[in-house]
Amino acid sequence: MSDPRPSDRHDASDPDDTFAEIVDEETKRDPDLAVIEAGSRTLRTQSGAPQGDAAPDRPADPETDRALRAVEQELAGRWGETKLEPSVTRIAALMDVLGEPQRAYPSIHITGTNGKTSTARMIEALLGAFELRTGRYTSPHVQSITERISLDGSPIDPERFIETYEDIKPYVEMVDAQQPYRLSFFEVLTGMAYAAFADAPVDVAVVEVGMGGTWDATNVIDGSVAVITPISLDHTDRLGTTPAEIAEEKAGVVKQDATVILAQQPVDAAQVMLKKAVEVDATVAREGMEFGIVSREIAVGGQLLTLRGLGGEYDNIFLPLYGAHQAHNAVVALAAVEAFFGIGAEQARSLDVEAVRKAFFSVLSPGRLEVVRSSPTVVLDAAHNPAGARAAAAGVSEAFSFSRLIGVVGTSDGKDVRGLLEAFEPIFAEIVVTQNSSPRAMDADALAAVAVEVFGNERVQVEPRLDDALEAAITLAEEEAEYAGAGVLVTGSVITVGEARLLLGRR
Repeated sequence: MSDPRPSDRHDASDPDDTFAEIVDEETKRDPDLAVIEAGSRTLRTQSGAPQGDAAPDRPADPETDRALRAVEQELAGRWGETKLEPSVTRIAALMDVLGEPQRAYPSIHITGTNGKTSTARMIEALLGAFELRTGRYTSPHVQSITERISLDGSPIDPERFIETYEDIKPYVEMVDAQQPYRLSFFEVLTGMAYAAFADAPVDVAVVEVGMGGTWDATNVIDGSVAVITPISLDHTDRLGTTPAEIAEEKAGVVKQDATVILAQQPVDAAQVMLKKAVEVDATVAREGMEFGIVSREIAVGGQLLTLRGLGGEYDNIFLPLYGAHQAHNAVVALAAVEAFFGIGAEQARSLDVEAVRKAFFSVLSPGRLEVVRSSPTVVLDAAHNPAGARAAAAGVSEAFSFSRLIGVVGTSDGKDVRGLLEAFEPIFAEIVVTQNSSPRAMDADALAAVAVEVFGNERVQVEPRLDDALEAAITLAEEEAEYAGAGVLVTGSVITVGEARLLLGRR
């Protein structure tokens, strides 16, 4: 039997929910887990509501929806996120004509290969727990473009997104006219984020790079804290073919006199980061040395952690996310926030443990081992490279006791597809290969050819349409009574996961 759905957390926000009512509701699913889950949800009610609408649907108002689609269409007419001219010249010019909005607040800058968005969400939740107004900029989005720019833990309102775009549009056009290349999709969005944060105004911005570091459009901020999540091979055509080469590019976010929070890294990548820190007189805190995980236990709906931060130990931390990788993201986020407050270097103290517990309890990370359906259980994970796939496979195996797991995989061109499939091969009984609606989606038949080499012909099914692939996988999971504990994992791309989330009615 798989664990209860983490989506049940949302019910805890209703103050009229009583323990007995929750038990009655949950008994309809699983009598043995009903009382446990009801107790967990009651505790969540006492601890505070989770972060707001993490992956919003389209605007309900038709006029707003039309206006948002018009903005999306204009942005889509620019260079996409995979077409780059590696420099910060254009974004720096835009910041200049906008009056340097990114200088109006301190920033925490996050780079790495995997775990950036989840870590950003955790940092945001921790800062919010200490009554700081936050702005968060992450990419890509799962369902709505507005997810990329968040204020106080919730995606920016569509109306505000449209207004921000219209406000900076004349300046964007001015820069376009002066540069050899127009500002890209990502550069314009970055400008929007920095402008929105200044306008709010926020107390601190939490900024995730789009790709790399040195020439990434976000790298016009002076992050007082630079967070480096685990580095592995991805975007090798642009960033390098070894962890050390990739680290060289990502080290560009480390600024003079900053504090570097370094997650566990390959040795060669760590060496590059440490060398960069010495060059700019940055202070380094390393996972496994200055901070780390003390203990970790599986719990209903997530995991229970004891974390050692820069200022001491924090026990009884409930994190409503699955997988050891999320525990590592949590301790990195904790150290980053401690460093932002000067703990460990300037001050020998710790953060208020109750505020830390409440913050982690509230964390949502859509599309990261997210359960969106039961009977059979359907899990979404946005793993799109081998390292992410290995983390997802380990997390699923640890958190769920599936008797049979069916994979639905749709990837993007240019990825290490074989490496990703090989990471999932031990846990997938069968795999349904498909493709999402993106122009960058890998052709389903081409993906199937690689899948057959990894899984064998008898374990591979091809369904080019994602809706058909989901239906086929659910049918395979349900087909025999002995597989009553079967599940489905949808993965391979953030776009695939976002489209599956919509198809499965997750809001």
